[in-house]
Amino acid sequence: MARFNTRAAKARPTSRVTSTGRVLRTYEGGRGQERDPRSELFLLAVANFVSQQTFYESGADRDDRFATLVRELAVTDPAWTAGLLGWLRGAGNLRTASVVGAAEYVKARLEAGATEGPSNRQVVDSVLQRPDEPGELLAYWTATYGRSVPKPVKRGIADAVRRLYSGKSLLKYDTASKGYRFGDVLNLVHAAPDPDKSWQGELFQYALDRRHNPDTALPPDSNRTLVAHRELMAVPVGERRAVVRSAGGAERLAAAGMTWEALAGWLQGPMDKEAWEAVIPSMGAMALVRNLRNFDQAGVSDEVAAQVAARISDPAEVARSRQFPFRYLAAYQHAPSLRWAYPLEQALGHSLANVPALPGRTLVLVDRSGSMFWSPLSDRSELNRADAAAIFGTALALRAKDADLVEFGTTSRRLTFGKGESVLKILGRFGDLGGTDTTSAVRAHYRGQDRVLIVTDEQYTHNRHGDPTQQVPADVPVYTWNLAGYRAGHGPSGKANRHTFGGLSDAAFRMVPLLESARDADWPWAA
Repeated sequence: MARFNTRAAKARPTSRVTSTGRVLRTYEGGRGQERDPRSELFLLAVANFVSQQTFYESGADRDDRFATLVRELAVTDPAWTAGLLGWLRGAGNLRTASVVGAAEYVKARLEAGATEGPSNRQVVDSVLQRPDEPGELLAYWTATYGRSVPKPVKRGIADAVRRLYSGKSLLKYDTASKGYRFGDVLNLVHAAPDPDKSWQGELFQYALDRRHNPDTALPPDSNRTLVAHRELMAVPVGERRAVVRSAGGAERLAAAGMTWEALAGWLQGPMDKEAWEAVIPSMGAMALVRNLRNFDQAGVSDEVAAQVAARISDPAEVARSRQFPFRYLAAYQHAPSLRWAYPLEQALGHSLANVPALPGRTLVLVDRSGSMFWSPLSDRSELNRADAAAIFGTALALRAKDADLVEFGTTSRRLTFGKGESVLKILGRFGDLGGTDTTSAVRAHYRGQDRVLIVTDEQYTHNRHGDPTQQVPADVPVYTWNLAGYRAGHGPSGKANRHTFGGLSDAAFRMVPLLESARDADWPWAA
């Protein structure tokens, strides 16, 4: 008799984020599940902004936990750790965590004498993707471990420098506010020019001259951007606004690599309407999004505002910026003029293009407890985790064939919405619901749906019903997105149909259809 190979047999895919089986207590005293080191580091890395205080942990405590986990796994599982760090800086688009992680990876392996797995030099090079990041890594290393920089760190930084340094990056990032200027980096790592880039030797020498002999440093004649910038800087202060207002002012600023930040200092006065309108054509899409309030305060014309609106809502620009959707919500909440509302709504929609359209019936639960409101996404963001969770939960519900969207805290309630309705309008219906009773929310709203998705920090307070995921039959998948990276989870992960993800990236959303197509979900950098 056939016992296993029947028509009813289905694969039971598992998640890479795995619980050990050991029971812990959440910070609020609820029963939680300990995760294995790889799972704990992954969730912490994708949810953690370095030095970021959260409701239950200080920034220093989280940083220590992050560094400790990286150092442990750099020795015991170097290939996995190197893959995580490269993915964090690449698809994850998380700069600081990857830079700190690479430094800790090298430190731990040097101390342990470890040589297996990806080289220290390779890992350092892999996380440096923007021209200011070689200086960031040097600053972290010397502040943490002193001025003696080991050769693998120097060589990895030198590799990155040859990829990243250019005339435009020199103007944008080699500023007096930096502790390590381009010239300092070149001196410390002894970076030789790329032999395939004949102009690089002159550029490196100019970077050194700017640092050590700024009064006499002359840009190489071969670099038009640097020459144009020097000519612009030579214009007397009293004549500079006339340059900005002239017919070719915008083109001249662009040719000289003048950023909006540098323009404000160059003018030695306020950024008025004419200044913004001259520099807007050469600004990046996300710089435009961050300055919408400034544009309104300066009174930029409707014609220029229309150009800005077209840029920030362009699908290609949104894809190129690689920004998370909450960036557009933050801009929407703080831009004073209604003329930006629709473009930001469009941009938000484009940024959610990879959210899957789930078949069948879906229950989406969004955590609106106090700890979600207290913790901002970063020290530089005014947007909290509660609103970020609401964006993603709403997007999932809108894209699903048939979804119940529920907010929960001490209590819970279902939110109504119409197909095709604006994400931003639906967000206005969410509230602040106090404590966290995830279990009761699942019990109250699970009505035979095909899957359950929970967006939360997993710090539930009420213990009377136990593990929230046990309220759902074992053959129904439960997906948890952890926004905070705390050690204890509200339920197990790694079991069949129980899955925990970190952060709110498009890569994480793609795991749902992947798992439901009966494949085990791998780590994002290996999928």
